[in-house]
Amino acid sequence: MNKKLIPVMLCFFAMGFVDMVGIASNYVKEDLALSDAMANTLPSLVFFWFLIFSIPTSLLMNKIGRKNTVLLSLVMTLAAMLVPMFTVDFTMLLLSFSLLGIGNAIMQTSLNPLVDSAMSGGASASTLTFGQFIKSIASFIAPIIASWGATVGAFGLGWRVLYPIYLCIGVLATLLLFGTRIKEEPAAQEQKSVAEQFAGAFALLKNPFVLFCFLAIICHVGIDVGTSITAPKILMERTGIGLNEAAIIGTIYFIAKAAGSFSGTFIMNYLKDWTFLLVSVLMMLAAVVGLVAGESTAVIYASVALMGYGNGNPFSIIFARALQASPGKKNEVSGLLIMGIFGGTVFPLIMGIASDAMGQVGAVLVMTLGIFYLLGYFVAYRRK
Repeated sequence: MNKKLIPVMLCFFAMGFVDMVGIASNYVKEDLALSDAMANTLPSLVFFWFLIFSIPTSLLMNKIGRKNTVLLSLVMTLAAMLVPMFTVDFTMLLLSFSLLGIGNAIMQTSLNPLVDSAMSGGASASTLTFGQFIKSIASFIAPIIASWGATVGAFGLGWRVLYPIYLCIGVLATLLLFGTRIKEEPAAQEQKSVAEQFAGAFALLKNPFVLFCFLAIICHVGIDVGTSITAPKILMERTGIGLNEAAIIGTIYFIAKAAGSFSGTFIMNYLKDWTFLLVSVLMMLAAVVGLVAGESTAVIYASVALMGYGNGNPFSIIFARALQASPGKKNEVSGLLIMGIFGGTVFPLIMGIASDAMGQVGAVLVMTLGIFYLLGYFVAYRRK
């Protein structure tokens, strides 16, 4: 194994910190007695910053390099981990979630291309999928830590014990990456203004395939964030259990997602990535049926697990295909696609309104629209 991948993959773990927003928003909702729509503004705020910072980050990479850009993102993430350790004030939590979103937007834009540099060529779907597997580990242990902290009142922080634990891991990732030499190919030095470079990045959307990839990322992330927020609420609504017990379903989702990413690393060595994308989307459609109609704990757990496994691979497949479609504009394409993580803002907001009006089935129906788009994406470009 390339030794440079060790610190890079630890950064993928730090990237997974963003997935704590699902379970965190549920605990904040309970602590502050918020409505679904108001509680969902927290994860929505996290992913809003992807809209603002993704393209600037792609331009920043051309100036300071991919590794330095990832280091900057880690500093922002560490700052986000500090705030909730001292307060549960809603305004301060908004600040923390904003810092987390900004750091993650910078990281997701720069880390995927950095893998390409560390591997000395080719950000293949299988390599990126392994990174997503590492990221998923951080995702699925977050609900476990939060539930344990809330149950035992760990260190007087309760569920917020998540933050000092992840802070320590983030510091380790920062130090290891800082001490690792990674040779990067020099970015093309274009004599253009920032405005012209922005326009050039957005001009990539004129390519129908890049546009479809961008919209597919919006739907994939919307489904991902939506499931992590909604799954505990479905369980509480239909079985009557409390949040500390229901929080574990978030772990089920992320374990299944990690299993999907990990197995996908090997499956795509034997099965075309495009075919595997179809299999993944069909799994998610089957999961929706269980989430809409299921009343028992077993059915809801199985449906969430199926959703997680199916949603473990679309990101890496879509991302790798888009990079291959524009090999001379990898940084710009990366920034554009990561901007699509803005779907984590759009979907929770709409789902919060729908669930306040119709119950959690309304939220699931919103996610279903995103799954149908992914199916249409496959149909439109299955021969590409």
